[in-house]
Amino acid sequence: MLVFIARRLVVSVFVLFVATFVMFVLAANTGDPLSDLRELPEDARESAMAERIERMHLDLPVYARYLLWLGAAFTGDLGVNRQGQDVNILLADAISATMQLVVAATVLAIVIGIAIGIVSALRQYSGFDHVVTFGAFVAFSLPIFWVGVLLKQYGAIEFNNWLARPTIPTLVVVLVAVLVGAAWSSLMVGDRRTRLLAFVGAAGVTTVLLLWISGTSWFTDPGLGPVVIAVSALGGAVGISVLISGPQLNRPMYAALTAAAVGTVLSFVLSPVLADPNLLVIVGLAVTTVVVCVAIGYGFGGVLHRRNAIATAVWTGLFTGGVIFVDRMLQSFASYSRSVQGRPISTVGARTPNYEGTFWELTLDSAGHLALPTLALILVSLATYTRYSRASMLEVMNQDYVRTARAKGLPERTVITRHAFRNGLIPITTLVAYDFGTVIGGAVVTETVFGWRAMGHLLITGLDEADPAPVMAFFVVAGGAIVVFNMIADIAYAYLDPRIRLS
Repeated sequence: MLVFIARRLVVSVFVLFVATFVMFVLAANTGDPLSDLRELPEDARESAMAERIERMHLDLPVYARYLLWLGAAFTGDLGVNRQGQDVNILLADAISATMQLVVAATVLAIVIGIAIGIVSALRQYSGFDHVVTFGAFVAFSLPIFWVGVLLKQYGAIEFNNWLARPTIPTLVVVLVAVLVGAAWSSLMVGDRRTRLLAFVGAAGVTTVLLLWISGTSWFTDPGLGPVVIAVSALGGAVGISVLISGPQLNRPMYAALTAAAVGTVLSFVLSPVLADPNLLVIVGLAVTTVVVCVAIGYGFGGVLHRRNAIATAVWTGLFTGGVIFVDRMLQSFASYSRSVQGRPISTVGARTPNYEGTFWELTLDSAGHLALPTLALILVSLATYTRYSRASMLEVMNQDYVRTARAKGLPERTVITRHAFRNGLIPITTLVAYDFGTVIGGAVVTETVFGWRAMGHLLITGLDEADPAPVMAFFVVAGGAIVVFNMIADIAYAYLDPRIRLS
């Protein structure tokens, strides 16, 4: 393993050296870095041009300027742009904005896309599969700038207008209920009567819920409340336990239910702490949740079920904590909405300028600015992961070892999760590693549509101004991320498939 990593690092360093030289030459020849100064009055032109020539070393040939940049880069100094601003500071701000924008969108797209793709493969040629296939092709073909404009119009402007009087029209209630009912019906396995009951039940519950939300103007002052928190926590405990250890009422399910109950009770006990915490308090509570849930799982698991019990308890605890977190944010929604003149969903920028508030209000502000660009990125990326996951699972499900596992009498859940899913992840790992490496370089079009000053903005500005320093800062981060994540993918291959040896 260490030999493999060292060999890959050496090769990658040489590749990056060559790539940085080529990129520097291209960036230095994209235009005239003195073009804006040539339009100055004659008395100020010469001094301004001389200053920039000295700052950017324009009196030297390209290869000499590259060697100067490379020597400084080895010390961590990425130079200054043509205005004299420190590129290290610009890069730090750009990376921070990019991480907020693309990491959450990429993680959600991966998790949701893989889950939908697996379900679609298990329900091959069903109504759900056909709908997912159609939706994936539509989403894949959508231009991101057009999606962004539509989201700004209907996801922000029209939605903010609707929040002034949040009543749901009857036609919308009917359409949403039918869609939800159809989705649940397509997921059910059984005869026509079973699917019809699923459709009627899901549509009925959705109708009642939407009518209650509309009648109470829930969006004016939203919140989940103790009953919804408790029901969500227990429902999450059951769902997580079924996925990990099966539908039996066993020790892992007892651990999950206990974790859900403890989390629900502690949400009231810790109410003063959660009134206006900070990020350190939230992280501390998350770590404490994991520790407590590990203890619960260890106590309930016994010798045979300890691993599954710990896993179900930890995931249930984190899920319950997430529900409590969302409830606290929703409780601050009314005050935050008033402070931003009733426009909580933003169309531009990463934050409201000079906005001050509680931790929950600041979190809502960040969420309101992230909502639309994140949704735009998810819609486009989701299609790719859905199709790759479906194709990979269908290929794996026809392998001999899967049929052997079924012939041995293993439960279908075990066959899917322990035999098919793990091997189905191998081709997806390549795609995930590539995406994580590239998204750190920013989402240029999305940043432009939504007015984010992130890595993409740094690159475009450098190219427009024929300024190599910002372009090279972008390339070092993006190229380095691709190298690192490709190496992680190679290591992950050996973990997913024991037949692969990195030596």
